[in-house]
Parts: sequence; C-alpha cells; structure tokens
Amino acid sequence: MHPKVFVSHASEDKERFVTNFATKLRENGVDAWLDKWEMLPGDSLVDKIFEEGLKEAQAVIIVLSNYSIKKPWVREELNASIVAKLSKGTKIIPIVLDDCEVPQSLTSTLWESIPDLKNYDQNFKRVLSSIFGATDKPALGKTPGHTTSVYHEIGGLTKADNLVLKESCEYAIENDDLMINPESLFGDGEKLGFSRAEIKDCIEVLEQNGYLDVSRYLGGGGNTYSCHFKITTYGLDNYARSYIPDYSETLEKIVSLIVNEDVNSNAGIQEKFDKPILIINHVLNVLESNNHVKLSKTIGGMVRIYNVSASLRRALA
Repeated sequence: MHPKVFVSHASEDKERFVTNFATKLRENGVDAWLDKWEMLPGDSLVDKIFEEGLKEAQAVIIVLSNYSIKKPWVREELNASIVAKLSKGTKIIPIVLDDCEVPQSLTSTLWESIPDLKNYDQNFKRVLSSIFGATDKPALGKTPGHTTSVYHEIGGLTKADNLVLKESCEYAIENDDLMINPESLFGDGEKLGFSRAEIKDCIEVLEQNGYLDVSRYLGGGGNTYSCHFKITTYGLDNYARSYIPDYSETLEKIVSLIVNEDVNSNAGIQEKFDKPILIINHVLNVLESNNHVKLSKTIGGMVRIYNVSASLRRALA
C-alpha cells in the first residue's frame, strides 16, 4: 500500500522546491497530496485540504521557509497536523529550506534541513525512510557464542577454558573420538567468540590442569594451533559431572549391569543401556582407574570387562 502524505507549504515555495519534491515522492511510491494536483475550480478549500488531504494522511510534510512561517493558512494546517498526531499518530516531518524560525510546536521534532535546493538526494532519502519507517541501521548479527553458551563452572578454569573443554567433549561424544583437531573444531574462533590466540591459551591451561593431553608439531606458523589433543579421562569426567544431567545415574546403571547381570563388554552394556559408546567406555576407564575392574581392549574398539572387585560389588550393595 502506498502511504498517503500531505505536503503543507507556501505557494512561493512551489516552483523552487515543492513541486519537484512531491513529484520525487510519487516516483518513489508515496501518494503525495499537493493542492495543485488535487483541487479544481469550484472545490471547497476546507473540505479538500482538511477532510481529504489532512484527514487521510499517514504523514504530513511541513515545508518551512521564510515565506511559509508567515502564512496563517500553513499554521492552520500545522495545527491540524498536530491534532492528528496526538489523536491518531500521524507523523509530522518538518523540512526547513531557509534560515527561518521553526515554530515552537515543532522544536521537539527532528527536522530535515535542505540548504541546497538543487542537490538534496541524501535529504530526500532520509525523508523517504521516515515515511516508510525504514532505517539504515545495520541488522543485528549473531550473538557471540561465549555470551550465550550455557556453561557450568569447573573449578580453577575461566569461562573460556570451560567452553573450550565443553565444546571439545561434546564433539568427541558426537564423533566417538577423544582425539581433537582444534583447527577443524574451532577454526578462527568465531564459533565461540574468542580469538585463535585465546583458544590456544585455553588449550595450554587445560593441558597444565590435566584435562587434555596435547601433541604439538612444528610448522604452520603462529596463526595455527600447531597441535592435536586428546581429552583425558580426568577431563571427560569433569565435563560429564558438570554437563550430563544423569551422569551419576548412568554410572550406577553401568555398575549394576556389570555386577548384577554379568554384562562383560562395552557392546553388551550398550545393548541394554542406550548411551553413547564413548560415555560407556569412559565409565569403564574410570572404574579401571579406581581398581574396580580390569579391562582388555581390542583395536576394533571392543572392551571386555573381567576381574570385578569385591569393593565394586560392595559399593553397589
């Protein structure tokens, strides 16, 4: 729908500005109401201007000049516009042509000053944007990952460290692989909202605290990670306790399957308990590190459980 706009002005401003300006409005989809186009001999001035022009307008352009500010008729149109603004939200757009005094009723309204009547493309664009409610304001971009990612504090780690560990563990679980290539996972850091240098520091801190086992290599330059890393059992366990809601229940269920149902392999556990194989293997590694079970592992990924300790059976009881 084409917005209807009433153009209030003094007749002296028609030839020097108003007619051309109103024409440009119509060429850009604005139904500009100008008296010379709308009124014919015998028409009622009051009916045409106030009942047709002003009453139906979504916006009123008030052309202020040294001529118009002295015209009682323009002031009447301005007063009617202000009433329409208050009663139905009609937009008032003042355009100032000369170094004239702006009426008191418009001093709180942002106006468009046009000093050069032969060159006003930018002014016209702003007026057009106001009529259509458009803006040049850039669209909102994607919120940085580090400001929206839900994270739980793991002692001794910063938020950045936490998120690097979290992202690494989630990737490992999804891909069933504890070995991570940070170049593939993090790239330039945009995903998490950190720089490459910040992520490299996080990897180093996580290594120092035992969460990652890092293998570095030469080459690649300072703008690459120049490493791969493996998430340690300690690192994955801290992630699981912080981020997997039912991790305690998962651990208890796996122990129950081993002790009460004599399930003796990771594949057997997954048959009875639908959890990612990496999490099942992790729980088995935790049990082994605490001397609760002994494990034998094959190259194909099969893990067999034997020598279940009395302490594990007692803990379950």
